[in-house]
Amino acid sequence: MKKVLLASACLFALAAPASAADLAARPYTKAPAPMAAVYNWTGFYLGIVGGGAWEDSSTDPKVKGGFVGGTAGYNWQTGNVVFGLEADGSWADVNASVTTLGVTLSNKIDALGTVRGRIGYAVNNVLFYGTGGYAWIDDKLSLSALGMTVSDTKFRSGWTVGAGVEAFFAPQWSVKGEYLYRSFSGATYFSGIGLPFNTGTDSFHTVQVGVNYHFSGPIVAKY
Repeated sequence: MKKVLLASACLFALAAPASAADLAARPYTKAPAPMAAVYNWTGFYLGIVGGGAWEDSSTDPKVKGGFVGGTAGYNWQTGNVVFGLEADGSWADVNASVTTLGVTLSNKIDALGTVRGRIGYAVNNVLFYGTGGYAWIDDKLSLSALGMTVSDTKFRSGWTVGAGVEAFFAPQWSVKGEYLYRSFSGATYFSGIGLPFNTGTDSFHTVQVGVNYHFSGPIVAKY
């Protein structure tokens, strides 16, 4: 028995230094750094947009309603600053009507859109921006009386200014929320039938949301 214990002790004494040396020879390998998405806003994008509009007026009834359409734009990013150009066009159902002495006057905006510049500040995948530029509406007035209706449609131009926030929620997809104030010059309706009706400047508040697909995705980099 003593011989067996002595032999075991000798084997352990010989094996221990070898194991320690093997452990010491193994190099330490640092775990790889996690990959993180660094978003680059530069590039072309297309999207859909929709929202609501209501007339900036103290009179009732106010012209109001909704719209839905498409968006196209391009961004340039330098540092955290993002510049962009954007155009949108929407089908609209923004309307109101009033009846006096049996005559009904209806106002309906069938379409609206903008061409705007944007400038903002990007915090990785979130962009805060201001925007402004050209705005237009396709505006129809109708007069109805004694079972007859006459209508006149004008393409009216104006300007817009506003602000919004946009954020990537997937590598090439972003969602945005935006407020725009739109103002349009006056127009003369029904002059062709000898009943000229002059409108003054019309202004609208609009709130819209949109989803954009960006053809250039984020840059993936190590932190």
